[in-house]
Amino acid sequence: MKRLGINIDHVATVRNARGSLHPNPLVAAKYAMKCGANSITIHLREDRRHINDFDVIKICKDKKILVNLEISLNDKILKIALKNKPNYICIVPENRKEITTEGGLNLTKNKNKIKNIILKFKKKKIRTSLFIDPNLKDIRLSKELQADCIELHTGKISELIKKRKNFVKEHIKIKKCCKLARALDLEVHAGHGLDYKTTKLLSKIKEIKEFNIGHFIIGESIIYGFKNIINKFKKIFNS
Repeated sequence: MKRLGINIDHVATVRNARGSLHPNPLVAAKYAMKCGANSITIHLREDRRHINDFDVIKICKDKKILVNLEISLNDKILKIALKNKPNYICIVPENRKEITTEGGLNLTKNKNKIKNIILKFKKKKIRTSLFIDPNLKDIRLSKELQADCIELHTGKISELIKKRKNFVKEHIKIKKCCKLARALDLEVHAGHGLDYKTTKLLSKIKEIKEFNIGHFIIGESIIYGFKNIINKFKKIFNS
């Protein structure tokens, strides 16, 4: 059974637009879990553009919520993550000027730092994932760095599908990465830019065990409701 992780960052974006307390990301996280989400993803960015420290404390404290905390390589963010002990960690690249995450981690450049961070989370028995571009070199490096999982950046294939361009080459690349990852005993996740069409295509890849989706689900839920959208994705997984 494939798992659905829901990123609720943009619930906080709506709240922050008014500088108020509503809507509450904790309430959204609880409700998403009640509606069938398998986990909740939150990204504590260095500029705190959506999720803030208080959100992390409150959401991680609720043991009914399985929390996947996305963090950069920033030392201060790392300390916050270790202190709040989420269920899962996903290490992601971060550029202050980006609108959203633009690509995977540079594993070669940050090899030693990433390895040390992973070891710290392993001591706390926290599953750690690396957000990477779909290429075989980074799959092998992820294993070398002792990650538990890899999350493939699906932004490129998502954009190709949305623009009705040829996505076959990218699809083949992702499938090859998934097979290598499983052969190396790395659990495979997918995330970024996912909507119904891309998720349906990628859900046919048996090696992918988890899909983490945020912007699209929050956007659709404004009109059609959390429960309906979560159920729709669950049906896609089982079709």
